[in-house]
Amino acid sequence: MKIMKDKKSGQNFLVKKLNNISLGKKLMLLQIICVIFPLLVTDSVIWILIVNAEKKATLQEMNNIADSVKFTLENSVGSASDLLQNIYINRYVNEFMKSEFASAYDYYDQYLEFIKDSLYTVSVSSSHFHTVIYGDNDGIINGGYFKRLEMAMEEPWYKKLEEGKGDTIIFADYVKTGYTSQRVISLVRRMDYYHKRHEKSAIKMDLDYSDMLITLINAKYSQIFYVCEGERILFSNDGKGGMQVPFELISAEQVQKAGVHKAMSVYGNVWDIYVMTPKMDSRAVLVANFPLVACLICINLFLPFLLMRLINQSFTQRIKELGRVFENVEGDELKPLKEVQGGDEISTLMESYNRMAGRMNELIQTVYKDRLKSQEIDIARQKAELLALHSQINPHFLFNALESIRMHSVLKKEFETADMVQKLALMERQNVEWGNDFVHIHEEIKFIEAYLELQKYRFGERLAYEIHVDEECNDYLLPKLTLVTFVENACVHGMENKSSKSWVFVRIYKEKKELVMEIEDTGRGMPKEQCKKLEEEMEYVRIDLIKENNHVGILNAALRLKMATENKVRFEMASEIGEGTVVTIHLPLVC
Repeated sequence: MKIMKDKKSGQNFLVKKLNNISLGKKLMLLQIICVIFPLLVTDSVIWILIVNAEKKATLQEMNNIADSVKFTLENSVGSASDLLQNIYINRYVNEFMKSEFASAYDYYDQYLEFIKDSLYTVSVSSSHFHTVIYGDNDGIINGGYFKRLEMAMEEPWYKKLEEGKGDTIIFADYVKTGYTSQRVISLVRRMDYYHKRHEKSAIKMDLDYSDMLITLINAKYSQIFYVCEGERILFSNDGKGGMQVPFELISAEQVQKAGVHKAMSVYGNVWDIYVMTPKMDSRAVLVANFPLVACLICINLFLPFLLMRLINQSFTQRIKELGRVFENVEGDELKPLKEVQGGDEISTLMESYNRMAGRMNELIQTVYKDRLKSQEIDIARQKAELLALHSQINPHFLFNALESIRMHSVLKKEFETADMVQKLALMERQNVEWGNDFVHIHEEIKFIEAYLELQKYRFGERLAYEIHVDEECNDYLLPKLTLVTFVENACVHGMENKSSKSWVFVRIYKEKKELVMEIEDTGRGMPKEQCKKLEEEMEYVRIDLIKENNHVGILNAALRLKMATENKVRFEMASEIGEGTVVTIHLPLVC
């Protein structure tokens, strides 16, 4: 039971982790784990099989080379052996070797007669072999096809023949012939056809080494081979050997690198044939099997990748489209999806959203909008009542009185007081003229300048201000006394308890599709927590929140701006203690 719980908790943990991964990444992970990785494993196995098949083919080729070399050598040695056998059993040859010769002239006469009457010279001269018979007859004169046995008794090949048990041997040596030395491979046989084991005579036939080597090289084998007698290399196609070059020795490393080793018995001697293993060139294997490799890559990588990409787009594009619709749910209406594609679960979800949006819009129309209309009627009624109250009070007597005070101050040359009274009258006129709640920006700026000038009478040189308004922004409308409220807050709360000079900056400009208003002061600033809280209160201001808050003026202005822009205004606020505060208001240009 505990094991089942642990397994279930592990699954839940993985599910929670997967829930935090985007759908596109999940599909990519699925492709890597379930498609690409198995395909790579499969392709690796196939590649190993291809390499092994290539190795097997190479091994078969090396075996064929060894067999071909063996056959060529056996054929050359066999041809010489057949000719040697014919000479061995030739009756005329044996009789001539046993003849008695009275003198050198007698030997010469009989030698000419032998050559004339027998076919020996024809058979020997027509071959590529050099043949000499060493006879145990003192009447033989050294020269031509015959020599006395004493000429051979100290030679290594004759000693080997005497030491051996067989009648025929093959002997390889590097000997001096005339002014040069060369490689020689000879077949040697006892000439005892008529007197078995009682005859010391021998025949020595030198094979055509050059012809044998050229035959092996012209075969153009694809791999290097060595034919060795013990450690001596008799034949090779590595380009290092030659008829006039002494026999080289094969190294232990070369023997280890041989992929194929075959031995052939040649008249009691063992010749070893080594075929070297070629270096496995992966690039060459790849080029040789390129059509297969290209087909595997196309089928196992490109096609699954393309399919997964299409599936990914089929999923993510529609889900993103659905997500964008939910993100753009603003105002009092849900926007339906323009086009629903497909017939899978996602398209069903999109159709369900469209049905929900239609139903919600009907409910909004019947409940929210009707209630909003009712509230608008109430507000209009309250404004009408307020205007009625304002109409009952005639403020002209107040302005006449202020004008009398201003003129009296001018006559007494109290110009500073007269200026203050004039600005006060301007501000009071703005307050009492409630016929229209919207003013142009340039009108609001005049009111701000009047207010700041009055504040300079209070703060003196401690207050300085700078106002910059882009000329194209002057004719935009905004609710009356909203911008000056933020200026008042910057002037009063920012400069209180600060003895040094402070600045108030007002900047109005257009940015993209918004009207941006910045109110900045270099006053005392406020803590970040308080700044963040005030920014949130402006962003989510309500009438009940105004009643409970100390920043009534700012929140009142924020609420009026939100009502005027249908909740599309944005507020940003930044402050630092001892440095000052910046309030940025973003209004849509349609306002």
